[in-house]
Amino acid sequence: MPYAFTYEVPIGPDTYARIKDELGPDSPPGMILHLAHNTDQGLRYVEVWESKEAYLDFVDKRLHPVVDRVVTQALGFRPPEPPVTMLDFVDVWTGEPAA
Repeated sequence: MPYAFTYEVPIGPDTYARIKDELGPDSPPGMILHLAHNTDQGLRYVEVWESKEAYLDFVDKRLHPVVDRVVTQALGFRPPEPPVTMLDFVDVWTGEPAA
């Protein structure tokens, strides 16, 4: 069963773009889906991974080093980890990227 959750972060699309640029073009192993959308407080992510272990490995090895640097630079401090809401997914259906 996929590991799926959502959380909100206090950053805007410009900071998000810097994070993605520094992460590089390669999708993390085990990632099924990542969505980011605007909210009144920043961005909300919806994540679907093959397993919790795959997600935690990505966070530890790739995401946190980049986020710590970029977000601290953008906000002037490193905010605490956001609360996570687990999602009880029934299905995940992804299509081919648009050309």
